[in-house]
Amino acid sequence: MAAKGVVGMANKGPSYGMSRQVQDKIDSKYDPDLEQILVEWIQRQCGSGAGRPEPGKMGFQAWLKDGCVLSELINSLYPHDKPVKKIQSSPMAFKQMEQISQFLNAAEKYGVTKTDMFQTVDLWEGKDLAAVQRTLSALGSLAVTKDDGAYNGDPNWFFKKAQENKRDFSDEQMKAGKNVIGLQMGSNKGASQEGMSYGRPRQIL
Repeated sequence: MAAKGVVGMANKGPSYGMSRQVQDKIDSKYDPDLEQILVEWIQRQCGSGAGRPEPGKMGFQAWLKDGCVLSELINSLYPHDKPVKKIQSSPMAFKQMEQISQFLNAAEKYGVTKTDMFQTVDLWEGKDLAAVQRTLSALGSLAVTKDDGAYNGDPNWFFKKAQENKRDFSDEQMKAGKNVIGLQMGSNKGASQEGMSYGRPRQIL
């Protein structure tokens, strides 16, 4: 009897009720306009070998699902020393997932934050393609911001990331800063309890 339950879990059918509502909400975040920009950018970045997906979410997923196009994309952003050493298309699920995770590792090294990163199942099982779009947008923004000649596309497609504004203070400036009391903290200069009385003293009988 237990085995039957396991088989039922493995054959994931359509979702109903609450899980269907959750999936609909996730699906509604997918942006068809952003899809067009991402496809255009990936094609320019990777060249004609990347092919072109069927329009729509399912086509976008099928195009990226084996991880090869994604790996070509991240490699194209590195002028030297490509991060994904082996890019090989495979019909085997675990090989495709491995290729996707190689892309994700390389994207993180490139500077995409963990909060902008999709999970392998988001793409491979089509669970959250909006998250895939978010990762690729973050990658595009970083490539535009780095401005190292590797980005190949319209710079207006992605927002430039805010640059870190490092300031170097001398030791004297740092010491002077320690003596400043923030006004929002107030000051206790000149405060004492002198002359304050708190009602009648306690009578000890």
